[in-house]
Amino acid sequence: MRIVTWNVNSLKVRLLHLESLLKEHTPDFICLQETKTEDQNFLREEIEELGYSVVYHGQKTYNGVAILSREKMHDVQVGIPGLQDEQARVIAATSADGLRLINAYVPNGESTDSQKYQYKLKWLRAFVDFVLAEAAQCSELVVLGDFNIAPKDQDVYDAEAFRGKVLCSKQERDLYQELLNSGLCDSLDEFLDGSERFTWWDYRMNAFRRKLGLRIDHILMSDAVREQCISVEVLKSYRKMERPSDHAPVMASTH
Repeated sequence: MRIVTWNVNSLKVRLLHLESLLKEHTPDFICLQETKTEDQNFLREEIEELGYSVVYHGQKTYNGVAILSREKMHDVQVGIPGLQDEQARVIAATSADGLRLINAYVPNGESTDSQKYQYKLKWLRAFVDFVLAEAAQCSELVVLGDFNIAPKDQDVYDAEAFRGKVLCSKQERDLYQELLNSGLCDSLDEFLDGSERFTWWDYRMNAFRRKLGLRIDHILMSDAVREQCISVEVLKSYRKMERPSDHAPVMASTH
C-alpha cells in the first residue's frame, strides 16, 4: 500500500503534476492540501478519469483538502467537530478495509505576535483533541498533511534563525508532541535524516537548489499501520517540475 500527502498549492495549476504522480507511483491513497477550489468547481471528473474516487472539502481561492482513493471511502467528516471555522482545512474518511485517514492543512500562523498565530493555536488544540478521539476508536489510523510545524531543530535548515518563531515555537511543537504521545508514530522522522527530510522550499533565494528547506509535511501512523511501513520518501522530482508547488509529495509504503 502507498499513501501520499501533498500540498499542491492549487489543484487546477498542478493537475498535470498530479496525473504524473498517479501514473508513476500508483498510490492507493493521496491526500491533497491547498486545492484552492470550491466544491462546485472541484475537478472530480478529471480525477475519476485517472481511476480514483475522491472526497473533498474546499473554498474559493484559499485552503481546501481532498482524499483520492482507488475505492470509494465512507464515514466522511469535513471540518473539526465542535469548531466553528469557515476555512476548509480538514477532511477524514475510512477505506473499505477500515483504514481511517485524517487529512489536514494546518494554519500557517504568520508570526508569533499575530492574531493568526492565536487562531493557529486554538485550531491546533481542537484538531489534537479531534485526533485523540479518533485514535481511541481506530486501530488503523493515518493522520497526514501540511502541518505547518517543524517538530525538531533538524527539521529546518537553520535552527537558530527559526528558534522560537512560527512553525518552530514551543506551543506548536508541544501540541504536535501530544499527537505522538497518544501513540502515533512520525514515520518520516524515523526513515529520513538531514536535508533529505525537508518537504518545503521557498520559491525565493534559490532555496530548493541550496537545500534551504523545512520539514512541515507529515505522515503520522498508529502502531498497526507503522508495523507494516517499509519506507517513507520525499518525492523531490516534483519540486523540480515547471511551475511546481513549493511542497514536494511525501509517500509512505507498507507491506
